[in-house]
Amino acid sequence: MTERSCCSGGACTTESRPAPPRRGQRPAGTQSLRLHIEAMDCPTEESLLRRALEDMPGIERLDFDLIGRRLTVHHRDVGEEAIRRRIAATGMTAERDDPTQRTAPTASSEEPWWKIGAAAALALVAEASHWLKLAEPWLAAALALTAIALVGLPTWKKGFIALRHRMLNINALMSVAVTGALLIGQWAEAAMVLVLFTLAERIEARSLGRARNAIRELLELAPESASVRQPDGTFRSLPASDVAVGSLVRVHPGERLALDGSVAEGHPALDESPITGESLPVDKAPGEAVFAGSVNQGSEFLYRTTRAASDTTLARIIHTVEQAQANRAPTQRFIDRFATVYTPAVFGIALLVALTWPWLFGIDWLEGIYRALVLLVIACPCALVISTPVTIVSGLAAAARSGILIKGGNVLEQGYRLTTLAFDKTGTLTQGRPSQRIWHPLDGADMLDRERLRALAAGLAGRSSHPVSAALARAAAADGIVPLEVSEVQELPGRGVVAKQDERSVWLGNRRLMQQFAASDDTLEAHLAGHEARGETLVILGQENRPLALFTVGDPLRQESHEAIEALHRLGVTTLMLSGDTPASVAAVAAQAGIDEAHGALLPEDKLAMIEARAQQGPVGMVGDGINDAPALARADIGFAMGALGSDAAIETADVALMDDDPRRLADFLRLSRGTRRVLMQNIAIALGLKAVFMALAFTGHATLWMAVFADMGASLIVVANGLRLLRRNERPVPSRS
Repeated sequence: MTERSCCSGGACTTESRPAPPRRGQRPAGTQSLRLHIEAMDCPTEESLLRRALEDMPGIERLDFDLIGRRLTVHHRDVGEEAIRRRIAATGMTAERDDPTQRTAPTASSEEPWWKIGAAAALALVAEASHWLKLAEPWLAAALALTAIALVGLPTWKKGFIALRHRMLNINALMSVAVTGALLIGQWAEAAMVLVLFTLAERIEARSLGRARNAIRELLELAPESASVRQPDGTFRSLPASDVAVGSLVRVHPGERLALDGSVAEGHPALDESPITGESLPVDKAPGEAVFAGSVNQGSEFLYRTTRAASDTTLARIIHTVEQAQANRAPTQRFIDRFATVYTPAVFGIALLVALTWPWLFGIDWLEGIYRALVLLVIACPCALVISTPVTIVSGLAAAARSGILIKGGNVLEQGYRLTTLAFDKTGTLTQGRPSQRIWHPLDGADMLDRERLRALAAGLAGRSSHPVSAALARAAAADGIVPLEVSEVQELPGRGVVAKQDERSVWLGNRRLMQQFAASDDTLEAHLAGHEARGETLVILGQENRPLALFTVGDPLRQESHEAIEALHRLGVTTLMLSGDTPASVAAVAAQAGIDEAHGALLPEDKLAMIEARAQQGPVGMVGDGINDAPALARADIGFAMGALGSDAAIETADVALMDDDPRRLADFLRLSRGTRRVLMQNIAIALGLKAVFMALAFTGHATLWMAVFADMGASLIVVANGLRLLRRNERPVPSRS
């Protein structure tokens, strides 16, 4: 079936979603039917299908994926055949969605180009003979009707279907305009209008295919097969979908990885740019994670799979991008509402012109009808409606190529509004792998107990999930310290760990935890303050009401953090640091990074309160790990998850996931968001400006039907090409930290 232009003159209504369930989740008690509809690729078809299906008893919700041409019908015991019949009534054919069987549309599935060429030649001859009076009127009419027969029948059919469903889309308006032109004897002009419309929508469809292909290219990154080791030691090529988790896979130099896993043998250098956007290869050692879609640029190696083909990091990226492009941006929602009012209003004005212009201005009745027909062609907000989805999809695809995963078009568009970015410290601006620096006993603890003190600290640290505790446990293990067993362990978020050892209460944590159990004197306070002033994180070991030992932990600033903060400042963004570490430690790290404002000793609820306070002053973003900072990430206007590579939680919780852990991607996101916003505003200005100019020309009688088609479809082509510019954005490559 011919791929056609994405324009809508009717109601492109925004999908109404109640609160939960979220998009992609099936409403409770319903069944889901996934259909592939080849002809559904733009708001025109979506609106038509909504009109046909939404009032059907048992239909709960419709989820549209125009890029993938998929429709998911959530229903309660509605027969599949009944749904297919409703879809068939719109002139479209639905098939069960099977990604493995589907291929890209080929030229053979479209109307042959020779038909358009022949129709254009006939229409030009008819137009020339009409203007130059080179032939009898009946010959010009015959030529025009032949041209219409070659390319115009599909448009008439679609227009009739739209009118039957009470929709004023581009096909309906074009059909009415051409029919009216034929009835008043404008044969050549009617033919020229249909030929120009068909040619323009074919070009537009090819242009829109670029946005669709940008998503389809992601699907092609992972190979369909993998070389899997068999029980007898030989290797056999198997479909990726058949490879079990835990299988051993061989990868030759230059091959792409089909599945996620961890290196078992070898030291490969992998190009992970499809996942992270990094341009340089990353060296991998045994035990390190590897991801589907990466390219082996080093020697042959073996890796053990950790995920099924349907659950790889690449698969989740693709799924998220597909869902994101279906979430309408605010501008798109506004334009859809505008179109529902604008099109019927102009249709009414056209009728008014046809009926009153001859009486008011003394022109011929046929001239009044002709001006009304020109207005009908201008009435369709084709360029306006298609400009936003093409721009948003292009922006989402460009971001995904750079390793920035954006959860929705609304997030991409609204990112330009951010005036403040708040950062967590550990793992966001710092390297995220703290290491123990020094330690020593406190309060006159006997020097002979040093090993026991470290063993007790290791026992408590091993029962905590905090990165600082992990640093103590690693240091103890490296020195051969055997951890003491502790019981009744309680982890206090933002403070530390409390437990029992030999029936005594023992604790390991920050200054806040120490203040909960023990009083400190001036000497200890001065000692602690000296370490904090150097930006060190303090961990205090205690028993009952007595501090026993002090450990200092350092988490070096990322090499790229200072550059990232500078880039944000150049974009006019204010930066904050919100951390649970001591204020002195946070201030020291913030000074190194160039952060504007730093706050330490914050519990998760304190971070949330600060984000809420900042949100009162303007849009604010929160940058964290997607788990510990979940309340603040959820409250922020946009939540950014750092280091989301391979992390389900980060991809699920954040609005934007940075697939590598480079904070410089934040400035890339803001530049892309602002660029997207500029393109959207340009497209709206182009579409409305051309409409206004040609509407004025139509009122004064200076516009012809074919000029109106040029204005309408030409504007569509301009805004599509303008939106596709985002795919060519060449952001600064971020060097690898292999």
